[in-house]
Amino acid sequence: MIIQVSDIPRDGLTIADTAALAAALLDRPWRLEHVALRLDRDGVDVVVTGEIGATVAQTCSRCLEEFTSEVRPAIDVRLVPRPATGADVELGADDLDVDFYDNDEVSLARLIETETLLGLPMKPLCRDECRGLCPTCGANRNTAPCTCRERPPDPRLAALRDVAARLSH
Repeated sequence: MIIQVSDIPRDGLTIADTAALAAALLDRPWRLEHVALRLDRDGVDVVVTGEIGATVAQTCSRCLEEFTSEVRPAIDVRLVPRPATGADVELGADDLDVDFYDNDEVSLARLIETETLLGLPMKPLCRDECRGLCPTCGANRNTAPCTCRERPPDPRLAALRDVAARLSH
């Protein structure tokens, strides 16, 4: 969905039509569940606030099993016109919530996809108590007990073995 910046009314624009924006996530096995966005003009800038909700297919970082999770990022983004110069624009630490729009058009699909990606965990887990894969045989420890013996500690770390006990005295 493309919104013309010049068409945003003075009192703002509310977007809550999930069906119209569902195509924003069709490239992946993601499903948009909820959209509640508010677009307000601040001069030539557009401030987008609200919340989106999506169901996202992910792979557990411990056991490599597929699972779905709900992502509900809060949106608070300032969109500014892309500078006319072809030069790169350097953003500072205060500009992390700033993005650009081109030709008086804001792509809500791009915004939703970006914010959903930013809402994903860096290390996705199917559940907090996931036991992961056995480092020796590769078996999923969540589904079957592993009969592999535990690896002996690395001899290079033997000097650090009782550091915690020595520090607590």
